[in-house]
Amino acid sequence: MAVTVAVIFLLCFFSTGRGNNQAHHEESYSTTPTRGQPWPMPQKYSVTTKTYDIDSNNFQFTASGQTCDILTKAFARYKTIIFSPQDTKLRFYPNRFNRVEEGVTGLNVKVQKPCEEYPFLGMDESYELMVPDSNGQATLSSVSVWGALRGLETFSQLITGTPGNGYKINGTTISDSPRFQHRGLLFDTSRHFLGTDVLKKNLDAMAQSKFNVFHWHIVDDQSFPYVSQAFPQMSQMGAYDQMHLYSPNDVKEIIDYARDRGIRVIPEFDTPGHSQSWGKGITDLLTKCYSKGTPTGTFGPIDPTVNSTFQFLNKFFTEIKNVFPDKYVHLGGDEVSFSCWQSNPNITEFMKQQKFGTNYAKLEEYYMQKLIDIMNGLDKGYLIWQEVIDNGAKVKADTVVEVWKGGWQAEMGKVTGLGYQSLLSSCWYLNYISYGSDWNKYYLCEPYNFKGTEAQKKLVIGGEACMWGEFVDDTNVISRTWPRASVVAERLWSAQSVNDSKAAAPRLEEHRCRMVRRGFQAESINGPGYCTPEY
Repeated sequence: MAVTVAVIFLLCFFSTGRGNNQAHHEESYSTTPTRGQPWPMPQKYSVTTKTYDIDSNNFQFTASGQTCDILTKAFARYKTIIFSPQDTKLRFYPNRFNRVEEGVTGLNVKVQKPCEEYPFLGMDESYELMVPDSNGQATLSSVSVWGALRGLETFSQLITGTPGNGYKINGTTISDSPRFQHRGLLFDTSRHFLGTDVLKKNLDAMAQSKFNVFHWHIVDDQSFPYVSQAFPQMSQMGAYDQMHLYSPNDVKEIIDYARDRGIRVIPEFDTPGHSQSWGKGITDLLTKCYSKGTPTGTFGPIDPTVNSTFQFLNKFFTEIKNVFPDKYVHLGGDEVSFSCWQSNPNITEFMKQQKFGTNYAKLEEYYMQKLIDIMNGLDKGYLIWQEVIDNGAKVKADTVVEVWKGGWQAEMGKVTGLGYQSLLSSCWYLNYISYGSDWNKYYLCEPYNFKGTEAQKKLVIGGEACMWGEFVDDTNVISRTWPRASVVAERLWSAQSVNDSKAAAPRLEEHRCRMVRRGFQAESINGPGYCTPEY
């Protein structure tokens, strides 16, 4: 036995340690970070070797066009981000600067149109940046305040530290806009509750990578932390406890925080499955499961056969419409188990009345159609998971269908062939982790890589990275998500031709170190290396 254990130990040592260095090397990118290069890569980006001093004590942000609270708060925020107190300990690191010209005294921001109140699908995020202009300043021009926010983030990334705790920027000209209008990140706050401070930190990270949608999967089977004012018993009985809740003030705080960063908040209330926590506070909402004609005391999906279900849903989603200002709500519709429906005699009788036979997908379609009719009556748009379309529900022309399963190329072809706008998330499930550098597989996933006409490709409005919550909470969700999510952000923002992972690796390394500098516990993803002191 001792000999056997020793042999096993040696085999494990050589298979997982030094004996497998070559395999480990192949899974990593040993790279030196770039200096002062933006992430995601702009559409048009021209940089010179001329550099310009920046005096942090006298540098000013000014607005010569339209302005509003979003812009003035952004000026204050980026002043802190760029010239943060920790930067007083900067040490010089050799970079691509060749010779110093006169300084850049400020950034003048010209926004053409009055500020919209909230970000929205199709908002104009384009901007142009010139460093310097003829007056010794940098100039940022945009149609909307949302474009100004994206340009401010890019400008902040161009500035680097110098000897003596100074700052410099290269002469740069940028003309930029996103390739896709929906660039989302899903967080699941049911399986593990995430505190509002963590959600805000994530929103800051999203802004740094130019994401513009926070898909808030706020409730699920495990817990119902959303405090409904119309149905307070749902969180009282369905949350883990009364310490892990999102009060109306918490929700408003997250929405406002996201708004200031040009990020939409789209909540997901997934039904008829994934709804066990709902039934704890709403009597007779869930289907009673049976075994041999006798109730088992367990419950299945929401019961679609009783009028009280849809009366409840109408009142609940009326509240959701008033709480969340975005046009869209995610209605879920995925992974509905039919076994409980099949066991319930009342459901069986309803199936006969509706002439559904034994096709329980028809029952799911019936439920989703009724829910969609409610949303249409509320004049609220909706996102749905692909199963709703797969099961034949009739939805509005502006419905957004999220494709998440394997074989996504065929599904994207099907959904867009039916004329629906689509999102891709299948290849961007960040909750799946592996040893080594796994980011390149996310980087190489192209949303247009399916068979379809040009008109079908135009219906792809973007995609989402997903961080499901089974194994993340406040302690690790930021490091697990970032900077891996940034890879998806570049795929969704930058030109389709920007797809060389080896070329991207040094910029991603800089972006990761930049996140560390800003206080994010962003994990290392390129293998051995280090962040220089100024980061």
